[in-house]
Amino acid sequence: MRSVLITRLDNDGDVLLAGPAIRAVAATDRVVLLVAPSGEQAARLLPGVHDLLVWDCPWTGFDPSPVDRRSVDTLVDALSLSHLAAAFVLTSYHQSSLPMALLLRMAGIGYVAAASEDYPGSLLDLRHRPEPLHEAQRSLSLVRAAGYELPDGDDGRLLVKRTSADCVPDGSYVVVHPGASVAARAAGPRRLAEMVQALSADGHQVVVTGSNSERALTRVVAGSNGIDLGGRTDYEQLAAVLRAASCVVVGNTGPAHLAAAVGTPVVSLFAPVVPAQSWAPWRVPYVLLGDQEAACRDSRARDCPVPGHPCLNEISAEEVLVAVRKLIEEVAG
Repeated sequence: MRSVLITRLDNDGDVLLAGPAIRAVAATDRVVLLVAPSGEQAARLLPGVHDLLVWDCPWTGFDPSPVDRRSVDTLVDALSLSHLAAAFVLTSYHQSSLPMALLLRMAGIGYVAAASEDYPGSLLDLRHRPEPLHEAQRSLSLVRAAGYELPDGDDGRLLVKRTSADCVPDGSYVVVHPGASVAARAAGPRRLAEMVQALSADGHQVVVTGSNSERALTRVVAGSNGIDLGGRTDYEQLAAVLRAASCVVVGNTGPAHLAAAVGTPVVSLFAPVVPAQSWAPWRVPYVLLGDQEAACRDSRARDCPVPGHPCLNEISAEEVLVAVRKLIEEVAG
């Protein structure tokens, strides 16, 4: 069996969306996955990954490291020693695949495939130009263009390996995840706290999740009505908590895709700074809330450019309550 490299140098959510493409390649070849440190947690949960490489990439992420010649040389040397038969560079629609393709050529990889609007010169053997697609479909379309297909019985949804459930709260519950990778994709704490209060008043047990750096936020949002798990779960434990939930209320951020990967319905508080067509929860029941025609639409803004952040902060607690009821009834029915 030959070894094939797949690169996805972004955050955990982006790596999760690469899962179907990875499984398609893994059906016939051994997959070596190259990710940034910000995507390592998700990468370790993906089915189909044989070997994992982690590299601090200087051209992706919200706070990229400076270009370091020694780091680049180390990566190129490691790849050249890995006896890779081919490589696929997975990117989002707004990213260039060519910097990574250049390093792969320097490593001596004989077949390199990627999506690219820019002229690639001799960097690519397969220059793919997908139509506007969801990010999961975009990645899958690239490997399909090279002849790979998902195995029989795999419908292309997001998947992660099943994790320990020893951290899961007792009874049924709804998760509210208030944080996001950038501020423009999160509703304000006060509005989120109102959502938790309304869900609790409607009879739902509410669990509020977040990273260790978000503990102050989760404490405010949970208040006296929710169970605050901020900073109390690692990524595998978060997957287990989301898997056992009846529904997840979350913005367009990594845990939304993790919820989809464990098959839990999502109420998506979706800021239109990026298109929902590309980033909405994939292949799970979901309700999209938020003004998709707001002035920030398609701006890719990290901080909301509109005073008051109305696209998310004008979502009412009642709208969330109705959406949660709808999804729970849909799944139960």
